[in-house]
Order: sequence, then C-alpha cells, then structure tokens
Amino acid sequence: MGKTTALRAVAGRLKRRRLGGFYTEEIREAGVRRGFRAVALDGRDFTMAHVGIRGRSQVGKYGVDVSVVDDLARTTLDPRDAHVYLVDEIGKMECLSPRFVAAMRALLDAGRPVVATVAQRGEGFIAEVKRRPDVECWQVTTTNREGIPERVVQWLKPRLT
Repeated sequence: MGKTTALRAVAGRLKRRRLGGFYTEEIREAGVRRGFRAVALDGRDFTMAHVGIRGRSQVGKYGVDVSVVDDLARTTLDPRDAHVYLVDEIGKMECLSPRFVAAMRALLDAGRPVVATVAQRGEGFIAEVKRRPDVECWQVTTTNREGIPERVVQWLKPRLT
C-alpha cells in the first residue's frame, strides 16, 4: 500500500461523508509508465500528464495539461462543497497551476479537514504547505503504511463533528 492506495482506503471508509478532491493513477502502456490520470472522487477522470503531451509545462519526461489541473481545482476543491477533502497530491505537476495553488490555499485557510499527499521534496507551495502551523505531516513508510488509513480516519473524527 502506497500513499494513493492509503488515500483511496480512507475514501472508502468515509463513503457516508460528502467528499471533495481527487487521486492520481499511473497510465501504463505495455507495462511502462507513460503518464498520470487524475480521478475526481465523483468518478470523472482526466489525463493530467503524459509523455505524448508537448508544451511549456513539463515535469521530467511528462507534459502536464495544466488546464486539467485548473479544472480539478475549480470542480473538486471548493471549500463549500464537502465535509472532508482528499487530495493526491500536492506535487510539482499540480503546482504548475496557479488556480490549484490558490484553491488549496483557500481550502486550508477555510479550516476544512484536508488529507493530502505531499511531495517529499519541493519548493514553493510544497514547502509552504509543510511549514503551515495548522498542518500535520506523517511520512508513509513500508512499516506504517497498512495502518495509515485507520490513523487518518481517527484523526478526522473530531474534525467531522
């Protein structure tokens, strides 16, 4: 179980709550990772990054469709829409979108419960999120990853009353 799998397990345990956000999946072609798909918690999915996307917005070998990240921010991160937000992830690709960064800031400032995976390394907004006094960071490791979904659910309980 990795970060995304843990986040999806949390979503499964919270299915009676109104959830906002999204998770990401690898796009594999012939067994090789070729890109990333973003899946909104309402089931819509979008190709967010792919080796076949060309343009100014690149992270490594992947071209990023910033309009997809903008749309995710607009449609899944409104602080008025859900009880809890699950976001996978706050990373380099997502932070190419000023709309995503602004939406995440607004969501965090609104005090809504947010569970997000955050890139281990990164500057700018990634570092800003980790420095916030109202953010609690947990590292997912091979030894603790099985228990992370239950730990997250327990952490959320007093925040969802």
